[in-house]
Amino acid sequence: MSQSEKYRIDVDVKTTYVETQSDPGTDRYVFAYTITIHNVGTIPARLLTRHWIITDANEKVQEVQGEGVVGEQPYLPPGGTFKYTSGTVIGTPVGTMGGSYQMRADDGTEFEAEIPVFTLSTPQTLH
Repeated sequence: MSQSEKYRIDVDVKTTYVETQSDPGTDRYVFAYTITIHNVGTIPARLLTRHWIITDANEKVQEVQGEGVVGEQPYLPPGGTFKYTSGTVIGTPVGTMGGSYQMRADDGTEFEAEIPVFTLSTPQTLH
């Protein structure tokens, strides 16, 4: 069995534009995102930290790092999932987010779980 099969985390993302908290007149665009983290590997692992890179259409970059997600450091057995919703604010109607989670497997191995880059977009901005 390869190392990548032992330590494999899939990340699924769904985004929503939060119109009620946004104010385009002041370049404030609020997005919620729901993340589902799924341990498809063969060894249990705990999410330790997160690292986000958020980029708006003007190429303004925000970097966010911290412990856990939504105040938790979820433990994922093989086949286990953890789902949470959070949000971000950018200054343009379109942007991107991506990054990684730092994980620690039960055997002590630390590894990165990639969060693929995804698009933040107000309705009808992108086709």
